[in-house]
Amino acid sequence: MHPDNATTPKPAARHEHGATPARFPVLVDAALRAAGWQPGRWDIKQAEIWADALREHTSPAGHRHTVFPAAVEAWAEFGGLRITPSGPGRQIAPATLHLDPLHGLHHARTLGDLGRALGTEICPLGQETDTAGVLAIDTEGRVYTLDHTGDWYAGPDIDHALATLITGIEPVRLTAG
Repeated sequence: MHPDNATTPKPAARHEHGATPARFPVLVDAALRAAGWQPGRWDIKQAEIWADALREHTSPAGHRHTVFPAAVEAWAEFGGLRITPSGPGRQIAPATLHLDPLHGLHHARTLGDLGRALGTEICPLGQETDTAGVLAIDTEGRVYTLDHTGDWYAGPDIDHALATLITGIEPVRLTAG
């Protein structure tokens, strides 16, 4: 994807009194800002470098990654962040994250298989560093985490997924059915 094709993030919705609602819960916002995120962060050049690296990679068995706008947009805004949440977590321990899609470089087959099972395409997003779980995003922007215990649905978009993972809300286990 080239900068000319990049999608500009939508401005936050406004309430009828003109105030902009908070995009993230307070603890999530604080963890993101401590990691270097701020509203309007947009590093499309780095996102394109990652996109090229993933497109060029072929596994020894011939598996390849697919790259699509939802992934590139997530990388442009959150890529490179190392997020270390504070606090105990609501249901489970909060996830320490490194949002670098190259953590998933050698998971093309696994992500491709999951995408086929879900009827979509999936691209790496980063890693849960404490568990080495792979974070991934699909063409609609839904986020998943894959670890040694199974495959999990973290949220309908990157914002919800970050809130789930950073606050320690247990993601939903994906099951056959």
